[in-house]
Amino acid sequence: MGYAAAEVEVTPMSRLFKALGDEVRLRIVALLSHGELCVCHIEEALELTQTNTSRHLAILRAAAVVAHQRRDKWVYYRLARQQDLECRQHMKLLVRSFTRQDLLRKDVARLLRVRGPGSCR
Repeated sequence: MGYAAAEVEVTPMSRLFKALGDEVRLRIVALLSHGELCVCHIEEALELTQTNTSRHLAILRAAAVVAHQRRDKWVYYRLARQQDLECRQHMKLLVRSFTRQDLLRKDVARLLRVRGPGSCR
C-alpha cells in the first residue's frame, strides 16, 4: 500500500517515533504492553532511578504514548490509545516484536519478581 508524501500526516507519527527513539523508553513501553504499572514497578524492573524514570515517562506522556493516573500517593501508567490510525498500527507491530527481544524478556521477568500486593513503597 503506497502513499503519496502529501497524503501522509507526519506530525503524529514523527512525535511517536521521536518519543520511541530511546532504548529506555522502548523498554518502558514493552513493560506497559503487559498492562498498567505503578511508576515504582517500572523503576525496579528496569533498575532505573526515580529521576531517570520520571524524565522518560514525561517524554512519553508529552507524545501521548502513555497516560497516567494518580491514586493516593502513587502514579500509574498505561499505554495510551493512539488516535492516529497509522500510529496505532505501528504501536501494535512494535508491541508484537517485543517477545523476540531478549533484553525486554529479562525486564518482564524482573517485573514479575518485584510486582505484587504491597510492593509499592
